[in-house]
Amino acid sequence: MAADARNQLTDKPLSTAPVAEPLAEAAGPRDTPRPRVAHGCWYPSPDPRGEHVAFICDREGAPQLWTGPVGSNDVHLLDTGPDHVTEVSWSPSGEWIAYTVAPGGSGHTRVLCVRPDGSGRRVLAGAEQGSSAYLGCWAPDGSALAVTVAEPVSESAGPLTDGDRPAGWTERDGHATLLDGVRPGGASVGTPAPVRDRLTAYLVDPAGTTAPELLCDETEAATLRVCDISRDGRLALLRRGPRGRREAVVVRTADQTPTCALPVADGDPWIGRFSSDARTVWLRSNHEREFAALLALHLDGADERKELAVVIARDACDLELLTLVESDRRAALAWNDGGTSVLETLPLTDGRAEPPAPREVTLAHEVVTRVTPAGPDGMVVALSGSRRRPGVWSVPAAAPPARMPWSASDAASVPRGLPPVRPVPLRATARDGLLLGGWYHRAPGRAPGEPAPCILHLHGGPEEQERPVFDPLYQELLGRGLDVFAPDVRGSSGWGRSFVDADLGEGRFAAIDDVADCATHAVASGLADPRRLAVMGHSYGGYLTMASLVWHPHLFRTGITVCGMSDFATFFAGTEPWLAESAAHKYGHPERDGALLRALSPMSRVDELRVPLLAVHGKHDTNVPPGESEQIVSAARARGLVAELLLLRDEGHDFRRAGNRRLFRRAAAEWMQRWLLG
Repeated sequence: MAADARNQLTDKPLSTAPVAEPLAEAAGPRDTPRPRVAHGCWYPSPDPRGEHVAFICDREGAPQLWTGPVGSNDVHLLDTGPDHVTEVSWSPSGEWIAYTVAPGGSGHTRVLCVRPDGSGRRVLAGAEQGSSAYLGCWAPDGSALAVTVAEPVSESAGPLTDGDRPAGWTERDGHATLLDGVRPGGASVGTPAPVRDRLTAYLVDPAGTTAPELLCDETEAATLRVCDISRDGRLALLRRGPRGRREAVVVRTADQTPTCALPVADGDPWIGRFSSDARTVWLRSNHEREFAALLALHLDGADERKELAVVIARDACDLELLTLVESDRRAALAWNDGGTSVLETLPLTDGRAEPPAPREVTLAHEVVTRVTPAGPDGMVVALSGSRRRPGVWSVPAAAPPARMPWSASDAASVPRGLPPVRPVPLRATARDGLLLGGWYHRAPGRAPGEPAPCILHLHGGPEEQERPVFDPLYQELLGRGLDVFAPDVRGSSGWGRSFVDADLGEGRFAAIDDVADCATHAVASGLADPRRLAVMGHSYGGYLTMASLVWHPHLFRTGITVCGMSDFATFFAGTEPWLAESAAHKYGHPERDGALLRALSPMSRVDELRVPLLAVHGKHDTNVPPGESEQIVSAARARGLVAELLLLRDEGHDFRRAGNRRLFRRAAAEWMQRWLLG
């Protein structure tokens, strides 16, 4: 496709189609290496016959691409490169394994593919400077892979000048992202528009024998993923839109014409599948519902919406994973019941009649993270739990689940020393009456009625949810005699759509108060010592940590912010354009809601900070650039407070390398021990 080709619907210029680039082979030795560290395995993708599985494993210290047979421990490392692997997909033909990598841990990901024997490794998309690429589904016959390419609309547009920036904006590397294309003060005519991402989805032939085929092209979109292609190739199922406003879109592949759309739930991006005749779309959706359920979207002869039916739902439970198994005759459904998973399979009918009763699958651990079909009748599931790191299980059609031989045992998946602690649910009530969720981790050896030094750990998102799974950070803290309370404040998922939306706009002030209310509840329950409380969190949880310290300055003795936003103005100026589009719905628009965002920014109240602060950040974080940590540390030091910055090399927004994760855990635990126990 020529660089100046234009979209038939919008008449906008299209981006250049990706071109496969061969790479040097990087497969590991054929001999199965001995694991170097306690490790986990996750994101399994079986071959078409269900005899081998491609998966991600960090047994060498970083997330890498491995394959192994279902019945033995003869694993093979397919890519010894340094880049973190994030997703894996084995082609329906069995000839290729596609995977996504994050160079240097950054958000600028690439899509690669390799033969199952480790040969033929190549980049399919994302190699261009400044671009990113995301994995989509395979064509039904395995001849092509859907990929989404994200690249700036205009590389010539530079960052805003000092005169263009709103008051309080800080100079940053990278492009400012003003989402409506209008400069501060209304300047627009003759002024270069800010850079945005164009998202373009293609079908790409891994062998490079045919030209890429355009599926969809959007500018200013927050996300775009190709989730399925009908068996006849006529239709594609897309997931697009910012968080909180995702939608499933059916598109004709011949002319990229959308035929119908339906709102779908956040969470796992693989939101649905076509039936074999493409007359029904099975969707995981919370359309007009508080909790996500399995919906059947029936299409008419013009591929437009004909009828919508709820196939199955569970009270107060979100459907969080959906896939088709047993040759697409059954749906595998993973439900979120207060943080733990329920897995069942359901025979698929036309969606109009009462479905047969589902069949529940017994789980060895609390949380299902992925379900995939394996051969004509089986499944492969990835599990996490309070007693182990992630692992992979085979689920034959007529036999109980069995852990894969190459997936570490419970004991081998966690570091030696203190046995894992099983958390207990603890629900606090906010000052406005809203019931909050959470899990409490009690340090071993403490008497039942003895108040303990306690750390509130706040998850990211904000739409993530605290789950009862093993966390090496928690284990490190517990081993030093520190309790951990991990709450779900408003804005978290798993408790219904109203709960997720309760922090929008000025509701974020209430979310900040939720943190204080959770701390008060832990104290009132006799678990936590009010004189030895601390708070920490990652990403949005890092923001919430800083916000809690400046809004409730006398409650906590210290805090640790990890990759958190300290000022919404500088965050929007420096983050990825696609993330800015999505974040504006959740946090507020950087122009229209400028006053609100300034009021919510911890930097706006940094004079209220009273306690020592540790900031931790990945050097290559493009989601929340390191300057967010640097400026809060500088401000704290300027006010005479103890503040330190730990910048981790070769890491992005999430820490993947074993050495860096260990450094982070120990630094965090020593900091907390210093200020809570010293």
